[in-house]
Amino acid sequence: MSEFFDFGALSDIHEKIKAGERLSFEDGVRLYRSNHLPALGALAQMVRTRLNANRVFYSVNLHLNHTNVCTLRCLFCAFARRPGEEGGYTFSPEEIQDKVKQAIEKWQINEIHIVGGHNPDLGLDYYVRMIRMIRRANETIYIKALTAPEIDDLAVRSGMSYRDVLFTLKESGLDGLPGGGAEIFHPRVRQKICKDKISADTWLEIHRLAHELGLRTNATMLYGHIENDEDRVDHVLRLRALQDETRGFFSFIPLAYNAENTPMQKLGEAGGFLDLKVCAVSRLLLDNIPHLKAHWITTGLKLGQVALSFGVDDLGGTNLNEKIVHDAGSKTPVDLSRQELEHLIRSAGYEPRLVDSSYQYAG
Repeated sequence: MSEFFDFGALSDIHEKIKAGERLSFEDGVRLYRSNHLPALGALAQMVRTRLNANRVFYSVNLHLNHTNVCTLRCLFCAFARRPGEEGGYTFSPEEIQDKVKQAIEKWQINEIHIVGGHNPDLGLDYYVRMIRMIRRANETIYIKALTAPEIDDLAVRSGMSYRDVLFTLKESGLDGLPGGGAEIFHPRVRQKICKDKISADTWLEIHRLAHELGLRTNATMLYGHIENDEDRVDHVLRLRALQDETRGFFSFIPLAYNAENTPMQKLGEAGGFLDLKVCAVSRLLLDNIPHLKAHWITTGLKLGQVALSFGVDDLGGTNLNEKIVHDAGSKTPVDLSRQELEHLIRSAGYEPRLVDSSYQYAG
Protein backbone atom coordinates (compact mmCIF):
# COMPACT_ATOMS: atom_id res chain seq x y z
CA MET A 1 0.00 0.00 0.00
CA SER A 2 2.80 2.43 0.94
CA GLU A 3 4.34 1.89 -2.50
CA PHE A 4 1.52 3.96 -4.01
CA PHE A 5 1.51 6.66 -1.35
CA ASP A 6 3.07 10.05 -2.01
CA PHE A 7 5.37 10.71 0.94
CA GLY A 8 6.58 13.98 -0.55
CA ALA A 9 9.39 15.53 1.49
CA LEU A 10 9.44 12.44 3.70
CA SER A 11 10.34 10.07 0.85
CA ASP A 12 13.89 9.56 2.13
CA ILE A 13 12.55 8.61 5.57
CA HIS A 14 10.15 6.22 3.86
CA GLU A 15 13.13 4.54 2.21
CA LYS A 16 14.84 4.21 5.60
CA ILE A 17 11.74 2.64 7.14
CA LYS A 18 11.40 0.17 4.25
CA ALA A 19 15.03 -0.83 4.70
CA GLY A 20 14.66 -1.19 8.48
CA GLU A 21 17.19 1.57 9.12
CA ARG A 22 17.23 3.45 12.41
CA LEU A 23 16.06 7.06 12.34
CA SER A 24 18.23 9.86 13.70
CA PHE A 25 17.52 12.81 15.98
CA GLU A 26 17.34 15.02 12.89
CA ASP A 27 14.85 12.62 11.28
CA GLY A 28 12.68 12.82 14.38
CA VAL A 29 12.64 16.61 14.36
CA ARG A 30 11.77 16.63 10.65
CA LEU A 31 8.86 14.29 11.31
CA TYR A 32 7.50 16.59 14.01
CA ARG A 33 7.91 19.61 11.75
CA SER A 34 5.92 17.91 8.99
CA ASN A 35 2.18 18.54 8.81
CA HIS A 36 1.65 15.70 6.33
CA LEU A 37 -0.33 13.70 8.88
CA PRO A 38 -1.46 10.95 6.46
CA ALA A 39 2.19 10.29 5.57
CA LEU A 40 3.19 10.11 9.24
CA GLY A 41 0.40 7.62 9.86
CA ALA A 42 1.32 5.50 6.85
CA LEU A 43 4.98 5.37 7.93
CA ALA A 44 4.07 4.47 11.51
CA GLN A 45 1.76 1.72 10.31
CA MET A 46 4.59 0.14 8.37
CA VAL A 47 6.49 -0.34 11.64
CA ARG A 48 3.41 -1.23 13.67
CA THR A 49 2.38 -3.96 11.19
CA ARG A 50 5.91 -5.31 11.05
CA LEU A 51 5.98 -5.68 14.84
CA ASN A 52 2.42 -6.63 15.72
CA ALA A 53 0.50 -7.45 12.52
CA ASN A 54 -3.21 -6.67 12.91
CA ARG A 55 -3.39 -7.31 16.66
CA VAL A 56 -4.44 -4.73 19.24
CA PHE A 57 -3.79 -5.55 22.87
CA TYR A 58 -5.77 -4.52 25.94
CA SER A 59 -6.15 -5.46 29.60
CA VAL A 60 -8.91 -5.49 32.19
CA ASN A 61 -7.09 -3.44 34.77
CA LEU A 62 -7.83 -1.67 38.03
CA HIS A 63 -6.15 1.63 38.86
CA LEU A 64 -5.51 1.91 42.57
CA ASN A 65 -4.05 5.09 44.02
CA HIS A 66 -3.19 4.05 47.56
CA THR A 67 -2.51 7.60 48.75
CA ASN A 68 -2.73 11.13 47.38
CA VAL A 69 -0.57 12.60 50.13
CA CYS A 70 2.60 13.91 48.51
CA THR A 71 5.55 16.10 49.46
CA LEU A 72 6.20 17.09 45.84
CA ARG A 73 4.61 20.00 43.98
CA CYS A 74 4.51 19.18 40.27
CA LEU A 75 2.85 21.91 38.21
CA PHE A 76 0.92 19.47 36.03
CA CYS A 77 -0.71 17.60 38.95
CA ALA A 78 -4.26 18.04 40.24
CA PHE A 79 -4.24 14.82 42.29
CA ALA A 80 -1.78 15.38 45.13
CA ARG A 81 -2.45 16.85 48.58
CA ARG A 82 0.25 18.08 50.92
CA PRO A 83 0.66 16.29 54.28
CA GLY A 84 -2.09 17.59 56.54
CA GLU A 85 -4.03 19.21 53.69
CA GLU A 86 -7.76 18.70 53.47
CA GLY A 87 -8.74 15.94 51.06
CA GLY A 88 -5.68 13.78 51.70
CA TYR A 89 -6.21 10.03 52.12
CA THR A 90 -4.30 6.76 52.55
CA PHE A 91 -5.67 3.23 52.23
CA SER A 92 -4.46 0.50 54.52
CA PRO A 93 -3.08 -2.72 52.98
CA GLU A 94 -6.24 -4.46 54.21
CA GLU A 95 -8.47 -1.93 52.44
CA ILE A 96 -6.43 -2.36 49.26
CA GLN A 97 -6.74 -6.13 49.40
CA ASP A 98 -10.51 -5.76 49.78
CA LYS A 99 -10.72 -3.42 46.78
CA VAL A 100 -8.74 -5.89 44.68
CA LYS A 101 -10.96 -8.79 45.73
CA GLN A 102 -14.06 -6.79 44.81
CA ALA A 103 -12.62 -5.86 41.40
CA ILE A 104 -11.69 -9.47 40.65
CA GLU A 105 -15.20 -10.60 41.54
CA LYS A 106 -17.02 -7.78 39.74
CA TRP A 107 -14.88 -7.24 36.63
CA GLN A 108 -12.51 -10.25 36.45
CA ILE A 109 -9.50 -7.92 36.29
CA ASN A 110 -6.19 -9.41 35.20
CA GLU A 111 -3.95 -6.53 36.26
CA ILE A 112 -3.63 -3.89 38.95
CA HIS A 113 -1.88 -0.57 38.40
CA ILE A 114 -0.74 1.15 41.62
CA VAL A 115 0.75 4.64 41.84
CA GLY A 116 0.34 7.37 44.43
CA GLY A 117 1.93 10.27 46.22
CA HIS A 118 5.22 10.52 48.08
CA ASN A 119 3.69 10.00 51.51
CA PRO A 120 6.32 10.46 54.26
CA ASP A 121 4.30 8.27 56.66
CA LEU A 122 4.54 5.15 54.48
CA GLY A 123 7.70 3.08 54.78
CA LEU A 124 8.90 0.10 52.79
CA ASP A 125 7.11 -2.24 55.18
CA TYR A 126 3.77 -0.74 54.09
CA TYR A 127 4.47 -1.52 50.42
CA VAL A 128 5.76 -5.01 51.15
CA ARG A 129 2.60 -5.78 53.10
CA MET A 130 0.38 -4.21 50.42
CA ILE A 131 1.91 -6.29 47.62
CA ARG A 132 1.84 -9.49 49.66
CA MET A 133 -1.83 -9.00 50.52
CA ILE A 134 -2.72 -8.41 46.88
CA ARG A 135 -0.83 -11.55 45.95
CA ARG A 136 -2.76 -13.49 48.59
CA ALA A 137 -5.99 -12.26 47.03
CA ASN A 138 -4.91 -13.70 43.66
CA GLU A 139 -1.80 -15.68 42.80
CA THR A 140 -1.77 -14.84 39.09
CA ILE A 141 -2.89 -11.21 38.81
CA TYR A 142 -0.21 -8.94 37.32
CA ILE A 143 0.93 -6.36 39.90
CA LYS A 144 2.39 -3.24 38.30
CA ALA A 145 3.24 -0.71 40.98
CA LEU A 146 5.29 2.34 41.96
CA THR A 147 6.96 4.78 39.60
CA ALA A 148 10.67 5.48 39.58
CA PRO A 149 10.20 8.67 41.69
CA GLU A 150 8.30 6.60 44.27
CA ILE A 151 11.15 4.05 44.33
CA ASP A 152 13.61 6.91 44.87
CA ASP A 153 11.51 8.32 47.71
CA LEU A 154 11.36 4.92 49.41
CA ALA A 155 15.09 4.35 49.00
CA VAL A 156 16.02 7.75 50.45
CA ARG A 157 13.71 7.42 53.45
CA SER A 158 14.69 3.78 54.08
CA GLY A 159 18.42 4.36 53.72
CA MET A 160 18.56 1.60 51.11
CA SER A 161 19.88 1.36 47.58
CA TYR A 162 17.53 1.39 44.61
CA ARG A 163 18.50 -2.19 43.85
CA ASP A 164 17.68 -3.37 47.36
CA VAL A 165 14.29 -1.64 47.37
CA LEU A 166 13.41 -3.14 43.98
CA PHE A 167 14.63 -6.59 45.02
CA THR A 168 12.56 -6.46 48.22
CA LEU A 169 9.43 -5.48 46.32
CA LYS A 170 10.00 -8.17 43.71
CA GLU A 171 10.43 -10.81 46.41
CA SER A 172 7.12 -9.62 47.86
CA GLY A 173 5.32 -10.31 44.58
CA LEU A 174 5.80 -7.25 42.37
CA ASP A 175 5.75 -8.08 38.64
CA GLY A 176 6.72 -4.79 37.00
CA LEU A 177 6.90 -1.01 37.15
CA PRO A 178 4.68 1.53 35.40
CA GLY A 179 6.40 4.22 33.37
CA GLY A 180 5.25 7.28 35.28
CA GLY A 181 7.49 10.06 36.50
CA ALA A 182 9.39 10.34 33.23
CA GLU A 183 7.47 13.48 32.19
CA ILE A 184 9.99 15.18 29.83
CA PHE A 185 13.65 14.33 30.31
CA HIS A 186 15.19 17.60 29.16
CA PRO A 187 16.46 19.43 32.27
CA ARG A 188 15.19 22.82 31.11
CA VAL A 189 11.62 21.58 31.02
CA ARG A 190 11.98 19.35 34.06
CA GLN A 191 13.23 22.23 36.19
CA LYS A 192 10.10 24.21 35.36
CA ILE A 193 7.34 21.62 35.63
CA CYS A 194 8.64 19.17 38.29
CA LYS A 195 11.77 20.62 39.86
CA ASP A 196 11.40 18.47 43.02
CA LYS A 197 11.23 15.22 41.07
CA ILE A 198 14.20 12.95 40.30
CA SER A 199 16.38 13.76 37.29
CA ALA A 200 16.13 12.00 33.95
CA ASP A 201 19.36 10.14 34.66
CA THR A 202 17.99 8.84 37.96
CA TRP A 203 14.72 7.76 36.32
CA LEU A 204 16.67 5.83 33.69
CA GLU A 205 18.99 4.29 36.29
CA ILE A 206 16.08 2.97 38.38
CA HIS A 207 14.55 1.36 35.29
CA ARG A 208 17.94 -0.04 34.32
CA LEU A 209 18.23 -1.70 37.73
CA ALA A 210 14.66 -2.99 37.54
CA HIS A 211 15.43 -4.58 34.18
CA GLU A 212 18.58 -6.19 35.57
CA LEU A 213 16.48 -7.74 38.34
CA GLY A 214 13.98 -9.13 35.83
CA LEU A 215 11.28 -6.54 36.46
CA ARG A 216 9.95 -5.43 33.07
CA THR A 217 8.66 -1.87 32.89
CA ASN A 218 6.84 0.68 30.79
CA ALA A 219 7.99 4.14 29.77
CA THR A 220 5.98 7.33 29.37
CA MET A 221 6.28 10.89 28.07
CA LEU A 222 4.06 13.76 29.19
CA TYR A 223 3.55 16.12 26.27
CA GLY A 224 1.47 19.11 25.27
CA HIS A 225 2.68 21.69 27.80
CA ILE A 226 5.93 23.70 27.50
CA GLU A 227 8.11 21.15 25.69
CA ASN A 228 9.14 21.51 22.05
CA ASP A 229 9.78 19.10 19.17
CA GLU A 230 13.44 18.64 20.07
CA ASP A 231 12.55 17.83 23.68
CA ARG A 232 10.19 15.05 22.59
CA VAL A 233 12.75 13.54 20.24
CA ASP A 234 15.47 13.75 22.90
CA HIS A 235 13.15 12.01 25.37
CA VAL A 236 12.36 8.98 23.24
CA LEU A 237 15.94 8.58 22.04
CA ARG A 238 17.12 8.34 25.66
CA LEU A 239 14.58 5.57 26.14
CA ARG A 240 15.74 3.91 22.94
CA ALA A 241 19.34 3.94 24.16
CA LEU A 242 18.42 2.24 27.45
CA GLN A 243 16.30 -0.32 25.59
CA ASP A 244 19.32 -1.15 23.41
CA GLU A 245 21.17 -1.91 26.63
CA THR A 246 18.56 -3.82 28.66
CA ARG A 247 15.61 -4.83 26.45
CA GLY A 248 13.49 -4.30 29.55
CA PHE A 249 10.73 -1.98 28.31
CA PHE A 250 7.50 -3.64 27.25
CA SER A 251 5.73 -0.53 26.01
CA PHE A 252 5.88 3.21 25.50
CA ILE A 253 2.91 5.35 26.51
CA PRO A 254 2.58 8.98 25.35
CA LEU A 255 0.52 10.89 27.92
CA ALA A 256 -1.31 13.99 26.76
CA TYR A 257 -1.23 16.73 29.39
CA ASN A 258 -4.66 17.37 30.91
CA ALA A 259 -4.68 20.92 32.20
CA GLU A 260 -7.87 21.44 34.20
CA ASN A 261 -7.37 22.08 37.94
CA THR A 262 -3.57 22.21 37.60
CA PRO A 263 -1.21 25.18 38.15
CA MET A 264 -0.43 25.11 34.40
CA GLN A 265 -4.09 25.26 33.38
CA LYS A 266 -3.64 28.52 31.49
CA LEU A 267 -1.36 26.79 28.96
CA GLY A 268 -4.25 24.80 27.54
CA GLU A 269 -3.90 21.32 26.10
CA ALA A 270 -2.63 19.55 23.01
CA GLY A 271 -5.00 19.10 20.07
CA GLY A 272 -5.77 15.89 18.23
CA PHE A 273 -3.27 16.74 15.48
CA LEU A 274 -0.37 16.70 17.97
CA ASP A 275 -1.77 13.61 19.71
CA LEU A 276 -1.62 11.60 16.49
CA LYS A 277 1.73 13.06 15.49
CA VAL A 278 3.26 12.03 18.83
CA CYS A 279 1.99 8.48 18.37
CA ALA A 280 3.34 8.19 14.84
CA VAL A 281 6.75 9.76 15.49
CA SER A 282 7.22 7.74 18.68
CA ARG A 283 6.49 4.50 16.83
CA LEU A 284 9.01 5.43 14.13
CA LEU A 285 11.82 6.40 16.51
CA LEU A 286 11.33 3.64 19.10
CA ASP A 287 12.25 0.76 16.82
CA ASN A 288 13.24 -1.49 19.75
CA ILE A 289 10.27 -1.12 22.13
CA PRO A 290 7.68 -3.65 20.96
CA HIS A 291 4.46 -1.93 21.97
CA LEU A 292 2.99 1.57 21.71
CA LYS A 293 0.03 2.23 23.99
CA ALA A 294 -2.67 4.85 23.57
CA HIS A 295 -3.68 6.15 26.99
CA TRP A 296 -7.24 6.89 25.95
CA ILE A 297 -8.16 8.51 29.27
CA THR A 298 -5.98 11.48 28.30
CA THR A 299 -7.01 11.77 24.63
CA GLY A 300 -10.55 10.36 24.64
CA LEU A 301 -11.83 7.07 23.30
CA LYS A 302 -12.52 8.25 19.76
CA LEU A 303 -9.03 9.63 19.23
CA GLY A 304 -7.56 6.57 20.92
CA GLN A 305 -9.36 4.47 18.32
CA VAL A 306 -7.99 6.62 15.48
CA ALA A 307 -4.49 6.27 16.97
CA LEU A 308 -4.65 2.56 16.07
CA SER A 309 -3.93 3.75 12.53
CA PHE A 310 -0.98 5.89 13.67
CA GLY A 311 1.33 3.21 15.05
CA VAL A 312 -0.54 2.24 18.22
CA ASP A 313 -1.03 -1.49 18.91
CA ASP A 314 -2.26 -1.32 22.51
CA LEU A 315 -5.46 0.46 23.52
CA GLY A 316 -4.53 0.20 27.18
CA GLY A 317 -6.92 -1.17 29.73
CA THR A 318 -10.37 -0.66 31.08
CA ASN A 319 -8.63 1.71 33.57
CA LEU A 320 -11.24 1.05 36.23
CA ASN A 321 -11.22 3.62 39.06
CA GLU A 322 -8.60 5.90 37.44
CA LYS A 323 -8.29 9.16 39.43
CA ILE A 324 -5.12 11.08 38.56
CA VAL A 325 -6.09 12.12 35.02
CA HIS A 326 -9.75 12.53 35.93
CA ASP A 327 -8.80 14.92 38.73
CA ALA A 328 -7.16 16.98 35.97
CA GLY A 329 -10.42 17.23 34.04
CA SER A 330 -10.67 14.08 31.92
CA LYS A 331 -14.28 13.32 31.02
CA THR A 332 -13.58 9.78 29.79
CA PRO A 333 -15.33 6.74 31.37
CA VAL A 334 -14.02 5.27 34.62
CA ASP A 335 -15.67 1.88 34.24
CA LEU A 336 -15.20 0.85 30.62
CA SER A 337 -16.01 -2.81 30.02
CA ARG A 338 -14.02 -5.45 28.16
CA GLN A 339 -16.84 -5.69 25.63
CA GLU A 340 -16.74 -1.96 24.90
CA LEU A 341 -12.98 -2.02 24.36
CA GLU A 342 -13.21 -5.01 22.04
CA HIS A 343 -15.96 -3.28 20.05
CA LEU A 344 -13.76 -0.19 19.59
CA ILE A 345 -10.89 -2.34 18.38
CA ARG A 346 -12.92 -4.50 16.00
CA SER A 347 -14.82 -1.56 14.52
CA ALA A 348 -11.48 0.03 13.63
CA GLY A 349 -10.56 -3.12 11.69
CA TYR A 350 -8.22 -4.80 14.17
CA GLU A 351 -8.11 -8.03 16.12
CA PRO A 352 -8.38 -7.63 19.94
CA ARG A 353 -6.10 -9.61 22.24
CA LEU A 354 -6.60 -9.69 26.01
CA VAL A 355 -3.26 -9.50 27.82
CA ASP A 356 -1.69 -8.16 30.97
CA SER A 357 1.47 -6.05 30.93
CA SER A 358 3.56 -9.15 30.18
CA TYR A 359 1.74 -9.30 26.81
CA GLN A 360 0.99 -12.98 27.29
CA TYR A 361 -2.31 -13.78 25.61
CA ALA A 362 -5.07 -14.30 28.16
CA GLY A 363 -7.93 -14.82 25.72
